[in-house]
Amino acid sequence: MPTDAPAQVPAVRTRGRVGAYVALTKPRIIELLLVTTLPTMILAQGGMPSLWLVLATLVGGAAAAASANVFNCYLDRDIDEVMNRTKRRPLVTGEVTPTAALVFASALGLFSLAWFALLVNAASAWLTFGAIAMYVVGYTMLLKRRTSQNIVWGGIAGCMPVFIGWAAVDGGLSWSAVALFGVIFFWTPPHYWPLSIKFTNDYRAAGVPMLPVVASSARVAREMVAYTVAMIVCSLALVPLAGMTWVYTVVAVGLGAWFLTSCVLMLRRAERPGTGKLGAMKVFHASITYLTLLFVAVAVDVFLPF
Repeated sequence: MPTDAPAQVPAVRTRGRVGAYVALTKPRIIELLLVTTLPTMILAQGGMPSLWLVLATLVGGAAAAASANVFNCYLDRDIDEVMNRTKRRPLVTGEVTPTAALVFASALGLFSLAWFALLVNAASAWLTFGAIAMYVVGYTMLLKRRTSQNIVWGGIAGCMPVFIGWAAVDGGLSWSAVALFGVIFFWTPPHYWPLSIKFTNDYRAAGVPMLPVVASSARVAREMVAYTVAMIVCSLALVPLAGMTWVYTVVAVGLGAWFLTSCVLMLRRAERPGTGKLGAMKVFHASITYLTLLFVAVAVDVFLPF
């Protein structure tokens, strides 16, 4: 039994090292991005695309998102150290060195671009390059620490998977893809600001001017309601643009009304201080449910026989 112990130590260390690199890629964010990609591909195809194209697009998309997330961890390691929510990330704890993270991010990015260019098409490769650049340069380097609208415009990078998925199938874009892009663009603020409300003190300590840091909860909630209305409009614009059936229409209206109600209730609580908690995290979790179910409806609607 004791003779096995030395052999087990390197294995444990290897698993820990691999886990640290995986953590830098922010797998939960990648999962949400891929949830929007496959239904978009199904809609663009008008049915199920070839299994190879789906796998190639999802693998390339996951690598691109992972690259952007690792670059984000590398550039934000100073503020991650300050924030309780992020102080256990591998670059802060020292499990991964900054140089190793930079090499890892670059390798993932180059792999994703080459993968799309060689195995999918040029349009998806260029869109992937744009997505990585917008997140790393546009959001992380230019917007995040300078403006309270950081997540609004920086969120464009999170909308790009629908363009990439559509281009992978079609070789270009369409107004249907633009409508889906709009759904995610307007969904991002009411999705992320509730999380920012929970960690307001963290962002304030790190000097990051998220809207909940510089504005009242009531103003944040009002803007969430406005963005949610715009999101619902985009989801319904898909009906005439893509010829969606009444099933998708009912689901889009029902999900939109449900999520809008959660934002309105949060606004009412914010306008009446002292009435209890805002329930911001309920809205955050509701936003994930909304987006997932809406895109499931997009995929399912394509296969309906009417």
